[in-house]
Amino acid sequence: MRVLCTTLGSPSHGRAQLPLLRALAEAGHQVLVVTADALAPVFRDDEVEVRTPLGRFDPLAAAGPYLAGLPEPPDLTRPAPELSRLLMRGVAGAAVRPQLDILLPLARDFRPDLILRDGMDMSSVLIAELLGVPQLPTPSGFGNMLDPAEVLPPLNTWRVELGLPVREDPLSVVPHGRVDYVPPAFSFARNASRAWSYRQTVDVERHGVLPPWAAGLPTDRPLVYAAIGTALPVLSEHRADTAEPLPVALPDTAESLRALAGAAAELDDCTVVVSTSGMPLDTEGLPGHVHVTERVPQPLLLEAADLFVTHGGFNSIREAMRTGTPLAVLPHFGDQHANAERVEELGFGRRVAERSAGGIADVCRKLLADPAPRARARAARLAMLTLPDVGQAVGDLEGIAG
Repeated sequence: MRVLCTTLGSPSHGRAQLPLLRALAEAGHQVLVVTADALAPVFRDDEVEVRTPLGRFDPLAAAGPYLAGLPEPPDLTRPAPELSRLLMRGVAGAAVRPQLDILLPLARDFRPDLILRDGMDMSSVLIAELLGVPQLPTPSGFGNMLDPAEVLPPLNTWRVELGLPVREDPLSVVPHGRVDYVPPAFSFARNASRAWSYRQTVDVERHGVLPPWAAGLPTDRPLVYAAIGTALPVLSEHRADTAEPLPVALPDTAESLRALAGAAAELDDCTVVVSTSGMPLDTEGLPGHVHVTERVPQPLLLEAADLFVTHGGFNSIREAMRTGTPLAVLPHFGDQHANAERVEELGFGRRVAERSAGGIADVCRKLLADPAPRARARAARLAMLTLPDVGQAVGDLEGIAG
């Protein structure tokens, strides 16, 4: 079986695909990943072919013409349903052409039996229909927040242009369902598409190991892990390199990181590890119970953490669910706001409403003092452990491909 996989956005999108692609490759299937140069390193340790003809994917730029019509620029640090709606229009509208021009000739040459696509990749929906092969989105925050009814009209416009039949069913965007790594009772998806659910692994990247200093962390106090994620630094770096103004108020990555470090300093009865994702942070004056690192194998550290302070990306939430770690969610943009709400609904964490160091520290103290979120996090972990190993996906996908 020949499998074409597209990867857009941030490295987290690729990491969500790794276990699935690894299982397919180990079963002897030919896997081709099509992505951008900046994301290629995610796949370097796996036996998959990687090509990098795609440029940086900027969904906000695609939605720019729609956003320009809003009365005032939306603030990405706050929930904005209208922004989400316009973002979906952009991703299924203007963003399709550049991807289609690159991916369609490549796909025709590769002749895939199956397409696994990034949740933001609407061009592959059309390519699959043109080639007559099945396609499924891989786990992503955008895939969760997708409103099929919102992307149907722009996709139908493309179908008319490409000579494809117009579809009336909004779920035609996911005719074979979607891949997920959480059980249905703990789903974060806001649509009724079928989920092929498999167990989230704690071994996402090969050869992962904690740094030696982790063995010396005190164990007589709670261990709190705080991370900024990868999507926001990538977005901020990309926008800094783009001269064209964008009609949205972007979150201040540096400010959020300083707030996390300030909260860590206030939690003097804990040990706190802060991961900066390579962003600069002035560590002068931070007390000894705070350990700052650029990166750490997150799934491994979460196995020992009592609390995870996170931006609320879907990868991070799944990894915390897999280890039964309660969450304090400080959302920044996109699906993260809805993810924070869902975490509260499910009971294994809280949203951080006050974005200051004191506000973050206050939520952390309340979560550490309350046994209920820990119990709900364990329930989520047990439910995840009932799911089949991702290796079962091979047979399921073979069946879908026919």
